[in-house]
Amino acid sequence: MPQKILLVEDEESLLDVIKLNLELEGYDVTSVSNGKVALHEIQNNRFDLVILDVMLPEMDGFSICQAVRLDNNQVPILFLTAKSSSEDRVFGLKIGGDDYLSKPFNLEELLLRVQLLLKRNSGSTGKQDDVLKFGNCEVNFISYEVKGYDGKRHQITKREILLLRLLSERKNEVVSREEILEKIWGEDVSTTSRTIDNYIVAFRKYFEENAKEPKYFHSIRGVGYRFTP
Repeated sequence: MPQKILLVEDEESLLDVIKLNLELEGYDVTSVSNGKVALHEIQNNRFDLVILDVMLPEMDGFSICQAVRLDNNQVPILFLTAKSSSEDRVFGLKIGGDDYLSKPFNLEELLLRVQLLLKRNSGSTGKQDDVLKFGNCEVNFISYEVKGYDGKRHQITKREILLLRLLSERKNEVVSREEILEKIWGEDVSTTSRTIDNYIVAFRKYFEENAKEPKYFHSIRGVGYRFTP
């Protein structure tokens, strides 16, 4: 079966050229031009590679990459962008991107990088830790099982796992409610900050010996939440 590529680019003429050339190489290409639509596609379909522009409507490429990596999704991501500074390159790779190609670029170079990323990923074993440990507690990001402070084990939901992943990757930092809503709930407009509060309350029941004086999961009034392992 042909390898599946998601192409995310809001410049229509460039999207058409890249899509045509990838299809001529034998790839099965899905193309979109909107950031939130791209995230929805990645979360609901399997792709062998994502080619991702950074500057996109509704949700930028860096935010998409961060959201995808929260889900333990190891699909290779190749950034295409006019932002060519070393800081942008470093940031893109740091958050989970696999390669970075600045515009304008040589089409043959793009096709070569695509080929190399697909070949490399065929033997990939993943990048993220499957288990988070803090205190006497554990979170298994694969099985969605947690062990609480009292040693009891609980099965939790995918969104709870995603929120734990986000907070743990940003440990000791305050993560804003807006960022959490965007990266975990996306287009679900019915979700409010109260929903996140309820998740934090649940985490405290699992992991905090004294939920009224939390050691790990903190609410920062008017801003967001912080995890301190």
